[in-house]
Order: sequence, then C-alpha cells, then structure tokens
Amino acid sequence: MNSMLLTVLLQAAATGLGLSKIGAAIGAGLAAIGAGVGIGRIGASGVEAMARQPEMLSDLRMNVIIFAALVEGVALFAIVICFLTL
Repeated sequence: MNSMLLTVLLQAAATGLGLSKIGAAIGAGLAAIGAGVGIGRIGASGVEAMARQPEMLSDLRMNVIIFAALVEGVALFAIVICFLTL
C-alpha cells in the first residue's frame, strides 16, 4: 500500500503535476469517506433508537435528518476547499 502511494506521488512529481493536486484529491476522498461513515453511524443509531422507543419516532426522525444534513454540509465544505486548492 505504501509503495503504491509512493509510486503515484513520485510519478506526479516527475510529470510536473504537483503535489497540491494529489493532496486535493486525497483530501476530497477522505472527506467523502468520512461523510459516508458518519451518515452510516447516524442512520444505524437512529434506526436502533426508533426500534427501542417507537413512540419517539417523529422526534428521532427529525434529529437524524438534522444531523445527517450537518455531516453532509461539513463534507461538502471540505470537498470544496480541497478543489479550491487546485
């Protein structure tokens, strides 16, 4: 894994692509992965909470949607910042 990443970085440096583009791509990828993990955990916890207390369904659903939107907003902001470095 490390040798493959090092090979890609060396090829990018040799072709004049610049490490900022590689860094932006890695940062955007990490932001997308982080958002996926965050929303997955929010969804799983929300479904578990709804199964435990069905009478709180509407409040839990609203909270899950709000937190998922916040995670998406942070991820979108991170991806935009990564692409602005290009």
